[in-house]
Formats: sequence, structure tokens, C-alpha cells
Amino acid sequence: MERNYFIDLERVPKELRCGIEELKEEHPVTFKRRKDTPEVSFSVVPAEREEGCFHIMPGERGINIRYVRVSDAFRALGCLFGQREGFKNTYTEITNFKMVGVMLESSRNGVLTVDNVKALLRRFSLMGINTVMLYTEDTYEVPGEPFFGYLRGRYTSDELKEIDSYAERLGIEMIACIQTLAHLSQILKWPVYSKIADTQDILLVGQEETYQLLEKMIKAASNPYRSKRIHIGMDEAHGLGTGQYKKLYGEKRTFDIMNKHLKRVCEICRKAGLRPMIWDDMYFRIGSKTNDYYDLNLQVPEEVIKDIPQDVDFVYWDYYHLDSEFYSKFIDIHKNILGKEPIVAPGAWNWGRFWADLPYAYLTIEACMRSCREKGIKEAFLTTWGDDGMENDIFSVLPAVQFFTEMAYSGKVERETLKAKFAGSCGIDIEGYEIASRMDIIPCEKDGNKVEKEDTAFNAAKWLLWDDPLIGLYEPFKGGRSFREKYERLSIQLKKEIRKGDLSERLLFPYHLSKVIAIKCDIRKNLVDAYKKNDRKKLRKLLKEDVEALIKEVRKLWKIHRQMWLDTYKPFGLEVIEIRYGGLITRLESLKDRLEGYISGEISSIPEFETHLLKFREGYWADIYRKIVTPSSIF
Repeated sequence: MERNYFIDLERVPKELRCGIEELKEEHPVTFKRRKDTPEVSFSVVPAEREEGCFHIMPGERGINIRYVRVSDAFRALGCLFGQREGFKNTYTEITNFKMVGVMLESSRNGVLTVDNVKALLRRFSLMGINTVMLYTEDTYEVPGEPFFGYLRGRYTSDELKEIDSYAERLGIEMIACIQTLAHLSQILKWPVYSKIADTQDILLVGQEETYQLLEKMIKAASNPYRSKRIHIGMDEAHGLGTGQYKKLYGEKRTFDIMNKHLKRVCEICRKAGLRPMIWDDMYFRIGSKTNDYYDLNLQVPEEVIKDIPQDVDFVYWDYYHLDSEFYSKFIDIHKNILGKEPIVAPGAWNWGRFWADLPYAYLTIEACMRSCREKGIKEAFLTTWGDDGMENDIFSVLPAVQFFTEMAYSGKVERETLKAKFAGSCGIDIEGYEIASRMDIIPCEKDGNKVEKEDTAFNAAKWLLWDDPLIGLYEPFKGGRSFREKYERLSIQLKKEIRKGDLSERLLFPYHLSKVIAIKCDIRKNLVDAYKKNDRKKLRKLLKEDVEALIKEVRKLWKIHRQMWLDTYKPFGLEVIEIRYGGLITRLESLKDRLEGYISGEISSIPEFETHLLKFREGYWADIYRKIVTPSSIF
């Protein structure tokens, strides 16, 4: 039975009152005094430190939460909600991080509705998050620029103000997060911006029109927020200076182009009273002979470093390394080369897939945050991304966020503690979300035995769903093995976790996805085998029992995915997902018709089934839709 807590709002510090009121509907809080309900009171701990601390102190008259920052008070509540028996002794947590943040993807088609941003903010607050960024490449309103976020679900200024005000009640600082150099293909594709495009993805440095637009962008993105910090992006500007810039100004050293642009953008920020931060990978890529961000032997000339504006912060993003030693080395390189402590950003591993890869996220976050603590890093935030169409449910990252905050506050993650804290912040068992992430873990061979590989970041469910049922480009990677039993078992496990009225309802999507993959994963293999044996009886049976059943289940999955999208994101961008389902359904219908024609003797062959398929690389990896669905050109 859930334990409830009484909070007397009139006695609550004013800075907590509005935020606590927002928790009533979803969490065990009541504002009416009852005999059997313990009372929770709050008091501020005077502290000179900017980092966080709280104490949960049980006593005869109830529970007193003593806190330093507002975010600490809400994390304390999350801890309290997760304890079924309550705390018998004083419970204390201290973090050395000033920033414990999350960046929410809002550009790769899926733009979260305001209500869903708020829903995430409530849960983040109970985890201890005190900073949130909405990653918006073009999905925010810029006055005088109608093509900015055009038909893409852009946020209005009023929507961002509403989000900022809501976050402030929960002790969360909202920071504008945009792009001011690369990752701007969505804008630069419109003819009106052709004069300020270096390449199809990168702005034209040195052009006055570029900085006139950037001034508008920075003002529009930052004005809705209270914060005087802004993330101005500038990552992955591959090909900087090689397009229209080169035609206008000739070939220039990339370092110099980068610094010239950063200076101008920092001037705009300075004028607006903002302190910028950038993803710092370009300085490391330019200094690497292999254009590798993580090159330990990179070289950046001293005059380049001296030419970088001093009032910019650097964000070191790293989602890939499994040993904390590497993070420590690279943090030192940042300090030694750029001359300042970086903000560190690990990843939630939700991109390019249908559900966050939680096992891999846990491994990389733990290694990264352990190093951050050892190196005295003060600011860190967890990134979420929606690469390749935002097929995933953004709520699937919640366990990764909880794991991240545990590392920030405790420096270690114990299984039972993680479960309790997640139950306190999200109101459900963490295991359902973790089970869903197994959809990308397929059995592989190791020492002659089948094992489920827990440490490989590939997106098996994605290519098992989208691989064309006639062509079968990815068929060789199955090695003739069947994954049907694995996905049938997964769907059964997920069905048991779904309950109405809470966040476990979101498991309906991965549940039905697993059902579809269980049917689809062996279809082509079995059809080709029967075809090559000229076993028309078997083909007829497979057509009736598997192909027709699959068409029916894919149609159900499409509608479930569509509903998940419409419940989570603005409707713009859904067309990309639906085009993919439409393609799959059409190809399955085509497969059905071709099989019927072959079985009846109307056609004499199915050439796709006679083609020898090649394994074009070793191992597994995460690939994107257009490379999975066909070897031909698409879009």
C-alpha cells in the first residue's frame, strides 16, 4: 500500500509551495491533515556552498526536510516517496555538482508538447535535476522569420515562457539550447536562406546577413527564459569553410574560421547579457589528423587557444567510453588545452532506436560520472537525442536520468536504491522500462553458446522491423538464427508490466513492437527456404499464418505508435514515421500478392528470393532507416 504524506502548504517555504502543489495528482501528497498520515515540513540549511545537500530527519512530529537548494528539497521528496517504510534515521545526501541537468531533444521531428515537458519536469525535479535544456535547432519562433520551424511544430515564445515559469517552481533552470553554426539543414534548405549557407548544413561565416539572423535567433531563443546562460551549439561543423565560403574568401585555416565565427557570436551574446556555452568538439576534431573528437594525440596551436573568447564555456560530450580512465584523460586534455574546466555531457542512448538502450546508458554514464567526481567537475547534464526521425519514446530515458542523478549525488548506484528512487520519482517499477530496452539485445554466439550481449550499442529492433521483407538486405546478419522465441518472450514479459493510469501504459508500444518483430524476424528466411525447395504447400501455409498475420499486426503497431506520438509530441514530424509504416505495409502487401501469384502459377519466379545476399560488414551496429530499408537511393 502506498504511503501518503501530509504537507501544510501554509508552513512550506514560499520557494517550494507552487512546485509541491504540482505533485498532488501523481504523487503520494495530501494537503489535508489525517491522523495516520505523517507530516512533512521543510527548512532551509544556511550554506555558503553552491552545490547541493539535504537531510531527511524523521521525528515524533513527522519528517523534516532540511535543504540547501530548491532542487535538493524536491530530490528529498523523491527519496521519501520511494521508501515504503519511511526513514527511521536521518538520511543525508550531498552532491558536489552545481549543475545536474538534462537536455531534451526537440528538433529531430519530435517536438514535445508543453504538457509533456511539464510532466518530465515534475519527475526530473524529484530526481534532483536542477537544469533543463530544450534542444531546438529551428523549432522555436523567431519574429520576422516565418520559415523558422515552418511546419515543424516550433515552440512559440509564450509556450517557452510557460515552460520556464513551470520549471522555476520546481527549482529547475531552463537554458536556451540552439545551433549557431552547423546542424541547420532544416533552415538552410529554404531558398530564402541560400545566401547565408556555406554548405547545406552550415552557416556562411563572415557574412553580415548571417550575424543579423543570429542576433534575431539568440534574442528569440533566450528572451522567454529567466536564465542568462545559453547553449549556442557549434558542434560537428564538418566541411566548415569548404562550400560557398571558399568561393568567396578562398581557402582559410579551419581554426581561424571557427574562432572568427565564435567571436562574433559571443559578441552578440555579450550584448544580450548572456554567457554562452558550446559543444567543443570542433577544436579537437580540427586538431586531430584523423578528424576524431577523441584523439588523445591532437594538437591545437597556442595562438588558436589564445584567440578563443574567454567568456564562453565548453561542453565535453562523450557517450561512448566504458572506462572512467578515458574520461579522466580527456577532461585533463580539456583543462590543459582550452584552459578551463569543461561541462560534461554523457548520453541517455535513446537515439536511432525505439526505446532507450538502458544497459549501455548505465555503463557509459557510470564511467563518465565516476571520472567527473574524481576530477571535481561541477557541471554535468545528460543528453537525449532523436536522430533518424525520433522513433523512440522520450519517456524511455527516465531510468537513465535517475541513474545519472544517483551518480551525481551518491557516486554509486545500488540496485535496490535505484528501484526505490525511481518508484519515488516516477511512481512505477523501473524493471518494465528496463525490460523494454532488451528489444535491441539479440542472442549472439560466444564460445559456441548463445548469450544476450549486454554491452553493445546496436539497434537490432530497428533493422528487424524495417528490413525489406522481399529484399532482405540485413538477412545475412541473422546468421540463419531465429529470434522469434526471444521476442515472443519479451512481449509476454512486457504485457505483464502494463497497467492503466500510470507511466507503465507507455510499455504498450514496445510490447506490440516485440509482437510484430517476433512474427517478422523469420518470415523471409522461411519463405526463401520453402521457395528454393519449390514447396508450394509450405509457402501457402506461411502466407496464411505469418504474412497475413504480420500485415494485420503491423497495422496495429502503426496505430499504437501514432497514438504514442500524438500523446507525446506535436503532430508535425509524425508524417515521417507514418511514411515508414506505409512503406512497410505496402511492401508486405506486395509480398503477399507476389506469393499468391507464384503459388497459383501466374508468375514463374521471385527474383529477390534467388539473389545471393552478402554480409557487407562484420558485427552489429546501429544503422539508420534509409540504409536499412533498401540498398537503392531513398529520399
